[in-house]
Amino acid sequence: MAKAGAGSGLLEGAYRVLMRRNLVYIAFILTGALVGERVLDYGINNVWEQNNIGKRFEDIRVLGSRASEEE
Repeated sequence: MAKAGAGSGLLEGAYRVLMRRNLVYIAFILTGALVGERVLDYGINNVWEQNNIGKRFEDIRVLGSRASEEE
């Protein structure tokens, strides 16, 4: 039989903690998905903002207003 490597103890520990009970496993997956979604959303939003500086609606100082006409 092959000797277990150093990483197998870590995998066995993760299995014992996370995957033994179905409820803990589902909670781990859902929490990871929600946290991952937030991190990706934050990162993509920052990249978008940096690439579009000066082109966004918020960057236009006077949008749609006309110079006052004096009669």
